[in-house]
Amino acid sequence: MASTSQRAEPRGLRSKWRRAWSTRQAGESLLSPQLRSELKANYGDASQLRRVGSRPPLREYFTELIDRRHFIWAGARGEALTRYANERLGMAWYIVRPILDAIFYWVIFGLLLQMSRGMDNYIAFVIIGVFMFQPMSRAITGGASLIRNSKAMIRAFAFPRATLALSLVLRDLLSSLPAMGVMFIMIMAIPPHEAPAMAWSLFPIILLLQLGLSLGFALFFGWLGAVMPDLSQAMSFASRFLMYGSAVIFPIDRFVERLGPTAVAIVEANPLYVVLDMYRAVLIDGAVPPIDQWMLLCIWVAGAIIVGFTLFWWNEERYGRE
Repeated sequence: MASTSQRAEPRGLRSKWRRAWSTRQAGESLLSPQLRSELKANYGDASQLRRVGSRPPLREYFTELIDRRHFIWAGARGEALTRYANERLGMAWYIVRPILDAIFYWVIFGLLLQMSRGMDNYIAFVIIGVFMFQPMSRAITGGASLIRNSKAMIRAFAFPRATLALSLVLRDLLSSLPAMGVMFIMIMAIPPHEAPAMAWSLFPIILLLQLGLSLGFALFFGWLGAVMPDLSQAMSFASRFLMYGSAVIFPIDRFVERLGPTAVAIVEANPLYVVLDMYRAVLIDGAVPPIDQWMLLCIWVAGAIIVGFTLFWWNEERYGRE
């Protein structure tokens, strides 16, 4: 049994410890050699300690993200399974909602406004646009409110905040997979029927690039939403603007050509437009997208992830404070 002197902490040493570690930049660099030796003798090596909620170095941050891969998966899977738990149709809403959206836009823009004129398969055009645009739209709108909706978890647990964005993108992927299967069935079953082609094998590659783009958007708007809390109130408008500007439900090139080559270049540089155009080239035309679209999309994915992650990680300490 330990003696009383071994169990009790020296009061002077305890006060030194508290004073040294109460500052914002607490660390061994602030401690005198004598105090470091006393702390090491009584508490062990303190070199790995840091203030709770502080921003760790990048290498350590990535290591923590990898260590929490099970946490990311469990959070994404749990939210995907319970999102419609209180609804009568349950998870069927993951499929029903995009189908209803596609029917609505087909009736309004295809039948009433006659946007389908000159197009061989406008129905498949709308189905692909609606089904594949929604995951990217949810990454943007969900990212804007990511920190605000997760403050309880941020204050209760110590973990790298980027896991929230990873979980958001993974959750949307899990919830979108059944809808993607229905999308393939619809474009094959509804006239004019699209037959599977070798180019369809490129679909997973485009989807992987889309996931990278969604992750970059979730990180960037997660940071921006924390800096500007009111941003989430404007995201519904931003989502509609992106939908109309990304050729989701009608061929936008018909309208921008009259505005000149600059307007056309802006639209064609839109990463959401590029992704949807590549999907349509593969699934409707059975063709391989041009190399310039592949290069442009890869640049967008790399830039979105690098910029989004850097800004998100740099402001790690401020999340959940207020």
